[in-house]
Amino acid sequence: MNIKEAKEEIKHTLLAYNRKDAAGRYTFPKLRQRPILLMGPPGIGKTAIMEQVAEECNVGLVAYTITHHTRQSAVGLPRIVTRCYNGKEVSITEYTLSEIIASVYDCMERTGKKEGILFIDEINCVSETLAPTMLQFLQNKTFGSHSVPEGWLIAAAGNPPEYNKSVREFDIVTLDRVRRMDIEADLEVWMEYAWKKEIHGSILAYLGMKKDHFYSVENTVDGKFFVTARGWEDLSEILKAYEELGVEITENLVGEYLCREEIARSFFASYQLYRKYGEDYGLGRLLSGEMPEEEQQKKVKMAKDASFEERFLVTGLLLDGLNGSFLTYEKMDGETGAVYQELLHLKAFLQDKKDMTALDEFTDMKKKSLAVRLEAELLTADQQTTEELVIRTLEEFSLTIRKEHVTETEAGFERIRQLFTEMAEKRKACAKKISGELEQAFTFMKECFGDGQETVLFVTGLTRNSHAAAFIREYGCDPYFACSEKLLYRKQEKKLQEECASLLEI
Repeated sequence: MNIKEAKEEIKHTLLAYNRKDAAGRYTFPKLRQRPILLMGPPGIGKTAIMEQVAEECNVGLVAYTITHHTRQSAVGLPRIVTRCYNGKEVSITEYTLSEIIASVYDCMERTGKKEGILFIDEINCVSETLAPTMLQFLQNKTFGSHSVPEGWLIAAAGNPPEYNKSVREFDIVTLDRVRRMDIEADLEVWMEYAWKKEIHGSILAYLGMKKDHFYSVENTVDGKFFVTARGWEDLSEILKAYEELGVEITENLVGEYLCREEIARSFFASYQLYRKYGEDYGLGRLLSGEMPEEEQQKKVKMAKDASFEERFLVTGLLLDGLNGSFLTYEKMDGETGAVYQELLHLKAFLQDKKDMTALDEFTDMKKKSLAVRLEAELLTADQQTTEELVIRTLEEFSLTIRKEHVTETEAGFERIRQLFTEMAEKRKACAKKISGELEQAFTFMKECFGDGQETVLFVTGLTRNSHAAAFIREYGCDPYFACSEKLLYRKQEKKLQEECASLLEI
């Protein structure tokens, strides 16, 4: 199972466990709510998907790396209390509320979300004193004498023994009470994620050529050698930061993230070429249509005569350049849509108001609402950014109206409508520019590589990229559809040939 399939299964499980009847009671028996146990190599995104599921399902998330905890923090501290049994008072030991269970209740109170995921990472690497507690947790859904609240899915993750010497094997009794999902590294799935997360273009281009370099973990007598999905993503962030700061990128830096010498060396060489080809081909000018025809033909000849690696890196540079444009449009589109929705609310708000000072009153309400939801941790970083943009836009509208001495509400809202139309026109102009860039890119690819594997890589890259796919769905792109149709025909033809060959063998 790959990480994408596991994510979908967790979402489905959350929905199933939290079904309610007409009276609002949970219908799935708690005894049958098996915890989910994700087992797989390190750095493939087991923790990340929990955050994504919680966000997409709008539920709470409490995550713990259990190796950082003692038995006392998991179970609670002992205290002496008095109880009366058969008319006789006796002193017994009782445990305070587990820190982990307490964190669940804190999350519920802080966010207002009564349902969620309690995620325990590295669960099979606990200390000897904590191991029985973890088995009890998986089997009975309790820490000590305290149960996990209703509506909370228990999920855990661990690494197989070949990756960690501290691993403890679960017995059959425990395994028979969990849903074990064995996760494997999958480049195709990760590439979809990588486009969404804006992973550095040099990494996407490199892995397009060197698929077997995506994931590698070895724990030998000579040392630990590993390259993981986490390593590629972290490397991407440092590359972007160093480039922005103008700091030199060295092979040693790459080796700190890709802990396998031959892969680190290979990627560093590819990265240097990626930067060099970016300068040599001037693809930014080519995409924008600013490059003279004579110069463009020189670039076409250069690409035609290029090595296999250079062709792939140039294709990656084109995809990376277009992705920047898609992201710019997506941001502008999201902001325009958010402002439009807020103006609908503003129009209703102004209905019974006497003058345009009501706009400032409306904006203040938005600010207070945002502050409350931020305090309750109900917004993602992207949602916060969008709402802050909407508030700034409303403030700019208000300033324009005051400068123009508009006081009457009907005239004021009409002026706001005009300002919003200007905003929408900028979005439209951005979309037109990007459509032109797409046409330029396909023309260049066709002249350089025809229907070769580079074009296949280019079309596949656009298809995998959710930003590109969304733009093309909305505005279309004839060369993309033509190439996609041709590629689909080729796949069908190849499949038929394989079927015919297998029949001849019988």
